[in-house]
Amino acid sequence: MGKDILPPSDGDDNIVPVDLKAALEERYLAYALSTIMHRALPDVRDGLKPVHRRIVYAMSEMGLRPNSAFRKCAKIVGEVMGNYHPHGDQAIYDALARLAQDFSLRYPLVNGQGNFGNIDGDSPAAMRYTESKMTAVAELLLEGIDQDAVDFRDTYDESNSEPVVLPGAFPNLLANGASGIAVGMATSIPPHNAHELCDAALHLIKHPDASVEKLVEFIPGPDLPTGGIIIDSHASIVEAYKTGRGGFRVRAKWQTEDLGRGGYQIVVTEIPFQVQKSRLIEKIAELLIARKLPLLEDIRDESAEDIRVVLVPKNRTVDATLLMESLFRLTELESRLPLNMNVLSMGRVPKVMGLGEVLTEWLQHRKEVLVRRSRFRLAAIDRRLEILGGFLIAYLNIDEVIRIIREEDEPKPVMIDRFNLTDNQVEAILNMRLRSLRKLEEFEIRTEFDNLTKEKAEIEALLASDDKQWQTVSWEIGEVKKKYAKATELGRRRTQFADAPDADVEAIQQAMIEKEPVTVVVSEKGWIRALKGHISDTSSLTFKEGDGLKVAFPAQTTDKILLVTTGGKAYTLGADKLPGGRGHGEPLRIMVDMENDQDVLTAFVHDPNRKLILASTSGNGFIVAESEMIANTRKGKQIMNVSMPDEAKLVVTVLGDHVAVVGENRKMLVFPLVQLPEMVRGKGVRLQRYKDGGISDIRCFTIADGLTWEDSAGRTFTKNKDELVEWLAERASAGRTVPKGFPRSGKFLG
Repeated sequence: MGKDILPPSDGDDNIVPVDLKAALEERYLAYALSTIMHRALPDVRDGLKPVHRRIVYAMSEMGLRPNSAFRKCAKIVGEVMGNYHPHGDQAIYDALARLAQDFSLRYPLVNGQGNFGNIDGDSPAAMRYTESKMTAVAELLLEGIDQDAVDFRDTYDESNSEPVVLPGAFPNLLANGASGIAVGMATSIPPHNAHELCDAALHLIKHPDASVEKLVEFIPGPDLPTGGIIIDSHASIVEAYKTGRGGFRVRAKWQTEDLGRGGYQIVVTEIPFQVQKSRLIEKIAELLIARKLPLLEDIRDESAEDIRVVLVPKNRTVDATLLMESLFRLTELESRLPLNMNVLSMGRVPKVMGLGEVLTEWLQHRKEVLVRRSRFRLAAIDRRLEILGGFLIAYLNIDEVIRIIREEDEPKPVMIDRFNLTDNQVEAILNMRLRSLRKLEEFEIRTEFDNLTKEKAEIEALLASDDKQWQTVSWEIGEVKKKYAKATELGRRRTQFADAPDADVEAIQQAMIEKEPVTVVVSEKGWIRALKGHISDTSSLTFKEGDGLKVAFPAQTTDKILLVTTGGKAYTLGADKLPGGRGHGEPLRIMVDMENDQDVLTAFVHDPNRKLILASTSGNGFIVAESEMIANTRKGKQIMNVSMPDEAKLVVTVLGDHVAVVGENRKMLVFPLVQLPEMVRGKGVRLQRYKDGGISDIRCFTIADGLTWEDSAGRTFTKNKDELVEWLAERASAGRTVPKGFPRSGKFLG
């Protein structure tokens, strides 16, 4: 005995060298195929993965029809695991529980009794506590399973057989959707409305080449168990269905409730599909604590059977649409449902299919099921007609038949010879009961014979005609459509369609920032910080050694801060994103991509309605609208074109109708503002001509009010229009020496 099981001892250890790469490829491919075929991807024909198909079939075999009693889920799980699905009981029970959840499946396949989980994400009770049976939808999927409608295969231990696919009289793949992650591919199909699917299928039967655009007239988009509002454009929905890949943006459904005296609250009644309500509320509460939702005061969950989440605005002046738009951006009150119709075509080939292809394959399957059931019925009729024919011969010769049975030792061959009967017919006659010899029985047999003959002719006509087959398939689909029509509670459309309101993006971003006063401080060496509150006295500010104050100004956290560099670039920073006032702040260079040879020229609060004059050292300048200076990236935006040694030197607000320019040579020129061009980017035009040196300062003013400045002692000087005549000239002139009392610094102080 022992010698037989020992390997032959021919000197080596019988080790076979295997190429690791080839072995891994082969085994990983086997694993991948197994996952794709037998776990993760649904079959296009019945829309089920193997585990769901086995659960439904096992329940059918256990007799758990919609009109029967409930059975413990533990019993069903045991049956599925023992006979069909050799995997973990918890995995099977999770799949079973999901089939019973009306918030997960649009048309549940299992009718559950007990705790099967809820939309808050709580788990179902243990399987020993819950009970279930099939729903009418599951019964439709199985219709004809005992009439050779589909192929069967051996189960994992070859002790039983299971269906390869279910007959699928219900358009389950699209009606209930599917999701799964295989190896190297995934599937994600949202649920749809059965009534609409049946309409589209009936149209496809009449017009097999119907376009996706036409089908979308019947199926405008998904119909989710939890309702919600789809805000995608018609064009993007058509494109998604055409290619089988895309997505849908789903928003919560909400309305305002008037509380009287101008107050209101927002009530959310439907949330997006597969979003856990409790997690959603936690997230909103976290954002509220983190002060990311300044328009929202409080959130309450008042849900019972129906969803009711109450959002309390900060005050009665808050715009409800703006508040909801900020929530849609930050939370799962708006979520994206992916569409990836990657399914097993004909149960074998994984491929991404468009809407038309999916429906066409389902219709082909329905036609094949009809043909197979018809052939099965035809074979049954033939067998019955054969036996009825034998009975009729026996009735016509009843006395002779009785004599043969009584007198012959072997009546069977004698009867076969005597009446030219078949083996089956003689067996049926010999097994006939005496009570069947009534006269009435002969009449009933003739009636049954005639009816079956007529039915046989109808089935043969059906099998011979493609048109008749499609007519029958249409009738069957029409019956499903009636049962799940939109007029019924289960069949009504739950998800609506709407265009997203055109909300002001700027306003939404502002709504997501808590408005607080801050003082922005920029140092000479380019460090920036935001101190809380508006600080008028900047003398107490501390800086790193060798550094000092460049500019400080009040702002709100909702403001945008514009920085202009000596290189003529503009950068934009959100005041809420600036480092706090502790310490010395942070270097600007880590926040924006500033060149090393450039410094900050100035910083100020952005005003989109304002215009500025930009001037360079050499005396060139132009007007630019502040709205054109906003840069949305770290790289900033080049506004003034300068090259070393020339640099951007002055940024002045545009006011009035004239411009006064002072050079380092202490010459002043006044010219009309209209002589300056407005540009988005450029070098600008010459403001004042210099032999040597450059520009010192610039000021805009209204000539009727005169030009005002202060000297270093704080005295105010004003030159009126008549007094300014000698300095008034065309732009780019050299100008005249500054008037008496003009500050030595060459700057318009005050």
